[in-house]
Amino acid sequence: MSPILELFLAIGSVILLLIGAAFFSSAETALTAISRARMHALESDGNARAGLVNRLIGNRDQLIGALLLGNTIVITLSSALATEFLVGEFGPSGVFYATAGMSVLLVIFGEVLPKTYAISAADKVALTLAPLVRVVIAILSPINLTVVWLVRKILGALGVKVAAPATEESAHEELRGAIDLHHREGSVVKGDRDMIGGILDLSDLEVSDIMVHRTEMDTVCADDPPEKLITDALKTEYTRIPAWSGDVDNIVGFFHVKDLLRELELQGWDRARIDPKKLMLPPWFVPDTTSLKDQLAAFQRQKAHIAMVVDEYGEVMGLVTLEDIIEEIVGQISDEHDDSPDGGIRPQADGKVIVDGQVAVRDLNRHQDWDLPDEEATTIAGLVIHEAQTIPEPGQAFTFYGYRFEVVKKAKNRITLLRVTPLAKPSDNQAAGI
Repeated sequence: MSPILELFLAIGSVILLLIGAAFFSSAETALTAISRARMHALESDGNARAGLVNRLIGNRDQLIGALLLGNTIVITLSSALATEFLVGEFGPSGVFYATAGMSVLLVIFGEVLPKTYAISAADKVALTLAPLVRVVIAILSPINLTVVWLVRKILGALGVKVAAPATEESAHEELRGAIDLHHREGSVVKGDRDMIGGILDLSDLEVSDIMVHRTEMDTVCADDPPEKLITDALKTEYTRIPAWSGDVDNIVGFFHVKDLLRELELQGWDRARIDPKKLMLPPWFVPDTTSLKDQLAAFQRQKAHIAMVVDEYGEVMGLVTLEDIIEEIVGQISDEHDDSPDGGIRPQADGKVIVDGQVAVRDLNRHQDWDLPDEEATTIAGLVIHEAQTIPEPGQAFTFYGYRFEVVKKAKNRITLLRVTPLAKPSDNQAAGI
């Protein structure tokens, strides 16, 4: 064979093997970086290649094993061919030339360039290369299965579980992380992030976290004369009102304002002719540990909008409504009858925030995009009392979690108004001591 022909064959073989290395690198990167949600949507729309991609990534260990095995083969073979040719041309020093030259070529054209492109267009590359990857897996299947079996045995010996099924919790955390990342990058607005986060939180929150405490409930006495009972019911801003008998904690039912008004009209607006107890709806009690997801489903099944919340001893702790749960998803819902249409959160021009004591920590975090902990206390007043380990007086101030809390008003043992100031966080350079 002539030296020129041998040269062309060597160069051509190296180029083909570099293309093979680029194929395996780009396929591996694309198939591990694709959006599985987008592939699922494309498959649902009838895209056959998207279905193939989903089947490939459904068996990740076989996919990765085949791609890495193929990449190792082409890299080793290209380096061996280059070394053999250059040693024949330059003698022992050809090993150095082959090592240096192939390292540069493989890093640039076999790794960095294809992987960079694959990351920037993962879905496109995955859909394009999927048929070829399926052929490669079929060809390398015997070797690959042996490698996968060996890898599983080694990992099993090390106590590592392979291909454990994804739990609902991990799926939720993945969604949270993805939404938060897109929000930070500016592609998801805060309102959308909060709504999606609210839906995901329904399983983690209990009705006790969002209920209206019994001290804040508007109730009527079922034992009162009809005139007083109806007057008290119409004075409230709500359409569904708990009724008690004998003791305020003894909830015996609910009154619906529409039922009272309808009966009033039938009786010629004579309140004395009405028997409110005939219009009283039966009470519905739910445990305080019920998750919001379960309670929302229960509201839908029962076609109800309100339920009383009781503790483990059966004592009434408060009430929860369908609107309370919906507000966890969409945020504060205010109408013309709300006493605090601003939700009890009033940002000031100087950066401080005036907050009503009963405002939930979660609501304040959502409104201000803060990160105050809500594990130990439901309300912002409760958080201050928990951290201060005392019931503070007006004028007292405390600093924790990067915020300054000043008690503005207090009614008996309840903190009713606070002024919260976010403290300046040290810069990265300050934190590093620069």
